[in-house]
This record gives sequence, structure tokens and C-alpha cells, in this order.
Amino acid sequence: MDSLNALTIFVSVAETRSFVATGRLMGVSASAIGKSIARLEQRFGVRLFNRSTRSITLTDEGERFLERSLRILGEIEAAEVEFSQTSSTPQGRLKISLPLVSEPFLPVLAQFKKAYPTVDLDLTFDDRRVDVIEEGYDAVIRAGDVPDSSLTSRLLGRYQMIVVGAPDYFRQYGVPQHPRDLLQHACIQFRFPNTGKLQVWPFGGEHADFDLPLPTSMVCNNLEARICFAIQGIGIAYLPDFAIRPALDANALVQILPDCSRGEVYRIMWPTGKHPAPKLRVFIDFLRARLFPEQH
Repeated sequence: MDSLNALTIFVSVAETRSFVATGRLMGVSASAIGKSIARLEQRFGVRLFNRSTRSITLTDEGERFLERSLRILGEIEAAEVEFSQTSSTPQGRLKISLPLVSEPFLPVLAQFKKAYPTVDLDLTFDDRRVDVIEEGYDAVIRAGDVPDSSLTSRLLGRYQMIVVGAPDYFRQYGVPQHPRDLLQHACIQFRFPNTGKLQVWPFGGEHADFDLPLPTSMVCNNLEARICFAIQGIGIAYLPDFAIRPALDANALVQILPDCSRGEVYRIMWPTGKHPAPKLRVFIDFLRARLFPEQH
């Protein structure tokens, strides 16, 4: 077991490039992590990491040892998952980071908690890009394709971003027939909390090359607020179809400029090299089956 613990520490340092971050994850000091790595290097007679005051990088020997370590730990985790699935109920704390939106997640999360009362959900709703490993998350859910070699991802579902407005607004100000027409309209825009930049409204199809400085009649970082303001006729908004389906069905909002829609995805991601524990595996399967049921 001491050897397995040493492998786990080595892999964590290789992934985080930090003794401090690994110590924080494992509840020990950075000094203890450093001593564990030194004992491994002494045991094998090779240097596994190049260390400087600013960074820690793997040596060639360290790269080869990482490949073997991941295979070994992967097999052990696979065995644990296999046996735990047949002998125990998913349980324990599940720390998840989600986008700062209520739909379509809240109803499904409530259903999951009822179905698996022994799984304790620790949910953080935040649009910033969290560090899954360093901040101790079991998994994160995010929109779009987020390339990250340290994370394994699985598709949860697809949706469309569409341009919409209220019938009353269009009766008063007219319906834009071309993306350029939006320059003369009130636009409700979204600001990304990470970068402070405004969300781009893509002009697909024949309008693919347009880059328009849309009016910033109203800017906010909350989906529900943009939906409310659009329904109230404040202006035109660019919104996910799943979040406004009731409003579309009730004709409280109508879609315009269909060429300016774009397909997006939601993904769930967890640290690469780790088989999902039973609690995370059932969570992933539950979300896939219920978030966008028509797609599965």
C-alpha cells in the first residue's frame, strides 16, 4: 500500500506540476510530498522531475514512469469500480462545478438526489473556468468544447443558441431581416465573467463573415435575467433554446434570423486517468439520460 500511495503522489505531482497543490489535495505538507518523490527517485536510481524555483517538469525517465503508473493505478481503480458496483450503493460526497444557470440542471439534480439519497451533492454554480484537480472537484459541467488534456469528457447533450425577441418588441420596432439590421435595435448581451468580453453572436450561413459591433443596450451575466428582459420586450437576445422552450411555445418569444443560430454542447469532465467512482458514474449516466432525453 505504501508503494501505491507513492505512485498516487507521483501522478498527482506530474499532473499538477506542484508539490504544494498535491499536498493540498492529499492533506499533507509540501515537504512530505517532496520526500515521497525523493524516496521514489532513490529507489529507482533516476531523477523523475526537473526542479527549479519556478517550475517542476518531468524528465524523460519521469515521462516513461508516468505512463506505467497511470496503467497500474488505472487497473486498480477499474477493479475497485467493478467490485464496488456489485457490492455497494453509490455514496459519499460528490463535488461538482456547474454553469451559472438553473435550466436544465436544477430539476434533474433534484431527481438525482431523490434517486440516490446516500450521495451528498456539493454543487458550485459558477461560469469561471475552475481548476478541477487543484480545487478538488470530482467533475465539472461546461458548455462548448473545452480542450484540456488533463480532463476526460463525455457529451451530455446538444442545444441551439438562437436570436429571439418578444412579439410586442417586433410590432413596435420591426423584425430584423438581416444581421446588419441589428445595429438599429436594442440588444441584450452577455458578458463572460472570466474575460469581461461580450458573447459573440455568430452570423452563420451566408452571413458567416460578418463581424458587427452590436449595440449594448443592456449587458448582464445572468441567463434568467436576459430571458426576463427579452420577454418584457426590452430588446433582442441570443439565448439557448432549451431555456426558452416554454416561452417559444407560448409565443412570448419568437425566433428571428435563423441563419444566426449555432449548435452548442454540454460536457461533463473529470481528471484523466481516473475511472469514475460509482457515485460519479451513476451521476453521469443519470444526467445523460434526463438532461436531453430525446438525444439518447
